[in-house]
Amino acid sequence: MTRTHVVWDWNGTLLDDVSLVVSSTNSVFGAIGGRSVDADEHRRRFRRPVAEFYAEILERAVSDEEFGRLDGLFHEAYRLGLTEMTLAADASAALKQWDGTQSLLSMWFHSELVPAVETYGLAGIFTRVDGLRTELGGHLKAGHLAEHLAELGLTGDQVVLIGDSLDDAAAADAVGGEIVLYSGGFTDPTRLRASGRPVADSLVEAVTIARTL
Repeated sequence: MTRTHVVWDWNGTLLDDVSLVVSSTNSVFGAIGGRSVDADEHRRRFRRPVAEFYAEILERAVSDEEFGRLDGLFHEAYRLGLTEMTLAADASAALKQWDGTQSLLSMWFHSELVPAVETYGLAGIFTRVDGLRTELGGHLKAGHLAEHLAELGLTGDQVVLIGDSLDDAAAADAVGGEIVLYSGGFTDPTRLRASGRPVADSLVEAVTIARTL
């Protein structure tokens, strides 16, 4: 079956917010006496569930209760800097290049994602926009993607995901979809290429690859 639909990731893919995520993460670590990470280390180590990433950097266990507090601190810092973030340089060009339908699936909160999409001039492009409808983030994307496709009336063999993390790849696998990984986001390109998946260094290239799958 031809892949007719692209599901886009938001943070680190269409939205170029890696610097803000790193600084917000360091705000969390600083608040509890942890060490800072630079962008390179963050890209090498970040993974979901985010609590496991925190535990690795802090070198101790992070309970569900503590993660809830830390996640709140992260989002407070993130919101303060969000107005300064821009779309990836070729995001608009990439969106225009895809001939089929497109949707947006983010692990950012739905109530904030929807107005952000409008603010960045992307209203009307996506057939559906879904963010988290829970109060706590940091989980795996696979279940979120399954619900997204069910609402769209699509099956995995119709879709290609474009995202910047190995969690995006795992989510695509879980529904039988394809994945193109973008090297400009949250994950070190070496990690992405080691997965054996197609990797693009720009979003336009990602769409070009997606057309071949």
